[in-house]
Amino acid sequence: MQGLHLTADLYHCACDAVLMTDADTLARLCRRHTLEAGLTLVDEKWHTFPEFQGQPGGVTGMLLLAESHLAVHTWPERNGVTLDVYVCNFQEDNSRKAEALMKALVEAFRPSDMQRQHLSRGDVDGPADAGELVFEDVAGQAYFGFRFERRLLSRQTAYQRLELLESATLGRTLRLDGRYMTSEAEEFFYHEALVHPAATAHPAPRSALIVGGGDGGALEELLKHRGIEQATLVDLDGEVIDVARRYLEKIHRGALDDPRATVLVENGVDFLARTSDRYDLILLDLTDPDTPAGPLYTPAFFRRCKHALAPGGALVLHMGSPFHQPEQVRELCGTLRGQFAHVRPYGVHIPLYGTYWGLAVASDALDPDAVPGETIHARLEARGVDDLEYYNARVHGALFALPNYYRRLTLD
Repeated sequence: MQGLHLTADLYHCACDAVLMTDADTLARLCRRHTLEAGLTLVDEKWHTFPEFQGQPGGVTGMLLLAESHLAVHTWPERNGVTLDVYVCNFQEDNSRKAEALMKALVEAFRPSDMQRQHLSRGDVDGPADAGELVFEDVAGQAYFGFRFERRLLSRQTAYQRLELLESATLGRTLRLDGRYMTSEAEEFFYHEALVHPAATAHPAPRSALIVGGGDGGALEELLKHRGIEQATLVDLDGEVIDVARRYLEKIHRGALDDPRATVLVENGVDFLARTSDRYDLILLDLTDPDTPAGPLYTPAFFRRCKHALAPGGALVLHMGSPFHQPEQVRELCGTLRGQFAHVRPYGVHIPLYGTYWGLAVASDALDPDAVPGETIHARLEARGVDDLEYYNARVHGALFALPNYYRRLTLD
């Protein structure tokens, strides 16, 4: 049924302590503000928890309303409170009443910090949009989401939470630890941008290493270059590779089983520490720096990558959102400049990530921004790279034309 759902998580509340520990006092407050907001009380239930380790117990309570409910829980040892107000809007719009009740309760607890959520629920005559709406945040500030009709998988691997969802818009979509990784419909934005600027700028890449990239999308783009004789993919989580083989053929298109490809389940740090091979290209197709992939964004790991590059080779990685994660992008650019003579940041809007995304090519010899468009076009034709949705010779130059705010980050 159509309605409004409000939640608030209150921190460091400066209210009278009795409001946190006495059920009768809290109940009177909630009843008063509920009635003052114009909502209809039909029943209630309150419970005070016993003391624990010398700390007073909190209170849990609920008011049942003709319009729906109010739920409260207090944590006196933390001076914290959670509030939950839901009203249906069946015979009239009760949204203002719910907002008034929430406002009064927040003011009564006097928090110094809080998090609030405002969710419109349901439709009058059934769901207008069927399925599950799945949200993600960028740097804890911007939130975006997509609706999925089916949830194919949801399980914990040895390293991360793996989800596979499906929608008419995105097709099959992979999430790891609550973050969107790739989808069938728009994977080309990220994978083409990750692979082709450096691969095409390189005069003759023959060997390549991908660290991460278990979905196989970057590998598939890389193998479009006829000159690639050997491509090694090293991913820590074998379950990601297994799921990709079974469910994400439209992304890897069989590249995971291409005779030129070697697919290993291994820690990328350990692999680079032991390998004696040298690569024309190393692509870091990783989860973000604040995930278990964090050690692969460090100066020590970049040094190992540099050591594993053949003469004229290049390292490619994504850095996050220049707008939402400026300090992360600035720090990574600085770290790369401490290791390589040429660092060329670039960017592309990635629909699945909800924002403009930063990447970089780092090398002691290769500068992809210095390669003319005519040369890029000629190499794509000579190598038979024609099955592209995003990248072309004119886009190549545009990728490296940075907005001023991003450019300033890369120069610090």
